[in-house]
Amino acid sequence: MPKVYNWHIGREMDYPYEESRPEKQVAWVFDINKCIECQTCTVACKTTWTSGKGQESMFWNNVETKPYGGYPTGWDLSILPKLGEQVWNANNVYEGKTVFESAPQGEKVNGYLPTDEDYAHVNLGEDECTQVIEKGAFFQGIHNAWMFYLARICNHCTYPACLAACPRKAIYKRKEDGIVLVDQTRCRGYRECVKACPYKKVFFNMVTRTSEKCIACFPLIEKGEQPRCVQTCIGKIRLMGFLNPPEKIRRDNPLDFLIYYKKIALPLYPQFGLEPNVYYIPPVHVPREFLYQMFGPTVDEAIETYRNAHQDRELLGALLLFTSTQKIIDSFRVKGDYVYGYNEKGDEVVKVPFTEPLYIRPYYDNKEKVYRHTIT
Repeated sequence: MPKVYNWHIGREMDYPYEESRPEKQVAWVFDINKCIECQTCTVACKTTWTSGKGQESMFWNNVETKPYGGYPTGWDLSILPKLGEQVWNANNVYEGKTVFESAPQGEKVNGYLPTDEDYAHVNLGEDECTQVIEKGAFFQGIHNAWMFYLARICNHCTYPACLAACPRKAIYKRKEDGIVLVDQTRCRGYRECVKACPYKKVFFNMVTRTSEKCIACFPLIEKGEQPRCVQTCIGKIRLMGFLNPPEKIRRDNPLDFLIYYKKIALPLYPQFGLEPNVYYIPPVHVPREFLYQMFGPTVDEAIETYRNAHQDRELLGALLLFTSTQKIIDSFRVKGDYVYGYNEKGDEVVKVPFTEPLYIRPYYDNKEKVYRHTIT
């Protein structure tokens, strides 16, 4: 099996195909600390892409409550034990096995196939804390009783397990932007992709008998616009853009800045080995042991950087860009009291103030000849 370099785990690993990174990689950053689980993203995605027959149980976007929630049920709890011991050394290099390296003989990927019942409980564990909240309890940095919301979409991985497992080669990764798609004219419904994806973001349509998955809203991306889930996010937790490969990073690219420079956004279960391209700013109130398993060994540094973002004007400016425009932001710059976002052509697409301006209208409007209460 060929060797490829996975920068998430800090080493080379086995993968069925030779390394072939796209020209640019579509990527997202989600700020878990701001998610209110309003499910607006879920509904927007559902009504746009999966409202047809056979798609009733498909949620290309979902928001689940951790630690007890998950869709399909127990998706992570089912695959993690199959990897064996998951150890990171002092240099943050993963020494355990990935889903490719732990695959049984004759298999390309170590996976499992969810049951029909696993897809029947979309909101399992919703808003459930880890324990009862005692009377008089108050916030002390890390909660004794805690939960958090985890928004999930297809990660459009650099090393997709779905692509690796498909015997028909019906799944491909676009060279121009790294989006992973299913060629349904080639798909024969073997469900090897469903079994292989550790994040369980490939779904089987029982009517068409083919697999379907998130397409990253590529018709919008091709027009220079962000996907539906990003545009509709009420909590402004999402930022989509293009991530450069590690050797070509740009400080003025907001994705590069948050992921490579500030290391504030981390991949979900990097030990799977897929090099996923959805990155999360970890929740600050959750016990670290839980977060280490989910986001890797650099959680402490990411949270510390996030907590001190108010002291770093460039970082705060990048965080203000989240869900600030429908357009894709290729570069950003902080000037004075504003952060500016620009598209690939260098045109300004958004201007966000660090402090929301306050406007007080006069009690008497000379133009309209009316009195009105002060409204800010």
